[in-house]
Amino acid sequence: MTRKELFRYVLDYFQRTMPEAETELEYHNPFHLIVAVILSAQCTDKRVNEITPGLLKIYPTPQKMAEATPAEIFEFIKSCSYPNNKAKHLSGMARMLTEHFGGIIPDDVEDLQKLPGVGRKTANVIASVAFDKPAMAVDTHVFRVAARIGLSNNSRTPLETEKQLVKYIPENLLSRSHHWLILHGRYVCSARKPKCHSCGLTSVCRYYKSEVPKNA
Repeated sequence: MTRKELFRYVLDYFQRTMPEAETELEYHNPFHLIVAVILSAQCTDKRVNEITPGLLKIYPTPQKMAEATPAEIFEFIKSCSYPNNKAKHLSGMARMLTEHFGGIIPDDVEDLQKLPGVGRKTANVIASVAFDKPAMAVDTHVFRVAARIGLSNNSRTPLETEKQLVKYIPENLLSRSHHWLILHGRYVCSARKPKCHSCGLTSVCRYYKSEVPKNA
């Protein structure tokens, strides 16, 4: 099977089994989403969804959050991972949005990466989810699943994986593919104990063919 055929097979499978895949983060506008994605680093979406309502009730806009100190923001997010750093990022992000972008979330990946706490992965998520741009965000789930199935070859960094995925996935499927790979990694192809017995991709999966027989 060629790389192109593998991608077509995997995408067809996800289209059949998860036609409406979307983020599990709860948000109402691009600002709420960027806050949630910053908080979600090494933290579960469930925990983030518990934190954001209280935080965004008090600081619903970039302007309101820009007025808060990191210490004030910390009190709302202290139950998530790395709250000190994230409080600083949220404060800095809101100030930069207010001072340099007129309080408007930019839809360009390069502009988004100028914001504190926003790396390439987060920028791609915002561009894709909030603005429906053809972007592929590579988090730990996407990086792992792409390598295991064989969609990426010898990738050492998320950027290398992103470039390989973008090369073979049609633009109109990039946003959904990001969610397909995340959800597959979260609920089926988990890091420590992948549920290969319930996966519909074992016939083409590089990991299943090479690793599962050894452990059987």
